[in-house]
Amino acid sequence: MDTEAQPTERDRSSRPTGPGDTRDPRAREERSRFALTQWIAERVPGGRITLGVLLCLGLLLLLNTFVVQPFQIPSGSMEQGLRIGDRILVNKLAYRFGAEPRRGDVVVFDGSGYFGDADYVKRVVGVGGDHVVCCDQEGRIRVNGRSVDESTFLHPGDRPSTVAFDVSVPDGTLFVLGDHRSDSSDSRDHLGSPGGGMIPVGDVIGRADWIAWPAAHWTRLERPASYARVPAAGTAARQHAGGTHG
Repeated sequence: MDTEAQPTERDRSSRPTGPGDTRDPRAREERSRFALTQWIAERVPGGRITLGVLLCLGLLLLLNTFVVQPFQIPSGSMEQGLRIGDRILVNKLAYRFGAEPRRGDVVVFDGSGYFGDADYVKRVVGVGGDHVVCCDQEGRIRVNGRSVDESTFLHPGDRPSTVAFDVSVPDGTLFVLGDHRSDSSDSRDHLGSPGGGMIPVGDVIGRADWIAWPAAHWTRLERPASYARVPAAGTAARQHAGGTHG
């Protein structure tokens, strides 16, 4: 009697297949990808090295378009935190999933039609609904009735503003100022321009999160704690109304 076990259909189908087994769909897919890569590499000058460089450039382009974009600081309007020639990395996803710019954020925006046909970097001082006034008895800016201590980032020797203003920020816009107030053209200088010096949130390119270059300036840009103590928009008005009718 022949006692050797005969493989059943189930046994044969369950045998492991190697990369050369034409019955393995994964193997066929791998060979197809390899063949396509080989075909492209053979037709590109420089072969695989050039192909690798092109793929890297394509990835960088995607990152630059949708995720992080580098910008160079062209002026001293944000000194002393951001100096002329610094390269900053702007997070383009910071406000893309329901989040909105917050007071204290350093943002890059397209100033076309408002500030000029260029991109600008400024600090957000007021958001939609805020009441921003300069200045209190100590010369500080007040937001929603709260004086803001800007000493941690304001350029040494600068006053918060030499220009008096009293503005209400419309919804969907931002009131922005440079940290070097005596050397910054910002919302204060465009109060009489189209838009009243306010920047539409939709024109914000992203939030500046890092100084990437030069290496000696490498640092993360943090939101100043002083803005966290500013009450929500309308709070001062509600408190005033409550006191009037109390």
